[in-house]
Amino acid sequence: MRRKLVLASASPRRKEILGQMGLTFEICPASGEEKLASSDPEEAVKILSLQKALVTAAGCTEPALVIGADTVVAYGKKILGKPADREDACRMLRMLSGNTHMVYTGVTVIDTGTQTVLAHFAEGTKVSLYPLPEAWIQRYVDTGEPMDKAGAYAIQGGCMPFIRGIEGEYMNVVGFPAARFYQELLKKGIDLLDAKEEEEI
Repeated sequence: MRRKLVLASASPRRKEILGQMGLTFEICPASGEEKLASSDPEEAVKILSLQKALVTAAGCTEPALVIGADTVVAYGKKILGKPADREDACRMLRMLSGNTHMVYTGVTVIDTGTQTVLAHFAEGTKVSLYPLPEAWIQRYVDTGEPMDKAGAYAIQGGCMPFIRGIEGEYMNVVGFPAARFYQELLKKGIDLLDAKEEEEI
């Protein structure tokens, strides 16, 4: 019997990142509406990731490592999740234009076999943007890309020409802090990239 990894998220970015890491996993998105339980962005994403992991873990019928994750953009004290509509996306992009903001991703890993939380953290990355022309903002929002992105932009997508610089883990901005995730589990003696670690705990 092999160690089972379950991603409690339907995010295509997280699916792609875990796949690029060389991991084999199942996808079982947590049901229910996401609600921010804190005005502090780091605490908010930690809570959301824990909620997702707990919901999915409760439905697991066999031992697994369940991964919950959530990402928000924070500009000053404002938390920016996914835009509610077109105008909301435009508003977010105008706010971020020419400025520096933070991207936080919360990650929780639950071992359903032992009912323990193996990892529970928030990773932050600082991102600076060049000024975004209004005409470009309108065209970019029209593509639909911003609508399912925290902060209404994709660093690896259409917003790429306006990324002035980042400080921290790039993949965290895409949607999942792959390196921090791997290192946190490594501290627990779990090497997900070691073939032997795929065997039953």
